[in-house]
Amino acid sequence: MGVTISVLLFLFAVIVIWAIIMYNGLVVLKHNVSQAWSNIDVLLKQRHDELPKLVETAKQYMKYEQETLEKVMRARSAVHGAQERGDMDALGMAEGQLRAGLMDFYAVAEAYPDLKANTSFQHLQQRISGLENMIADRREFYNASVNLNNVRIEQFPDVLIAQLFRFRPFKLLTFREDEIKDADLKTLFNQ
Repeated sequence: MGVTISVLLFLFAVIVIWAIIMYNGLVVLKHNVSQAWSNIDVLLKQRHDELPKLVETAKQYMKYEQETLEKVMRARSAVHGAQERGDMDALGMAEGQLRAGLMDFYAVAEAYPDLKANTSFQHLQQRISGLENMIADRREFYNASVNLNNVRIEQFPDVLIAQLFRFRPFKLLTFREDEIKDADLKTLFNQ
């Protein structure tokens, strides 16, 4: 009888340790997703703060390009709104609109040699381009973190702990089809 109780206690201890290890692993994945989103959030806020400076600098030179400037600012507001709500679908769409608006903005700016030569404009343009690249990198890390989390909470035996403690899947940050296709360079150079 003593051996049976010892074996049962040992098995119980193994199950408890296994459950603790699984739970802690899922907690780490959940927090990795939160950290990845936080990294994107910081960069989005930095870009959000830089765009009005860029537009204001350009306004001094681009008096007849109000529509292009407004398009960038509307897209900026849409990104900020989606970011505040944590709406990945809306954020993906808004990011696409902002990127398209910035491409149009930079294409129009090419027609203003004084603007292109302005050091403030050059600095802001480089800063925003750098932020765009960092956001793209962080999006990739975010989606990888989300994928790891979502796979783990569906795999057996992790699914048992995930369901017991209500771990939830996260949404990937996705983009529209026109955002991921190759750019038509001929069209861009003819603008």
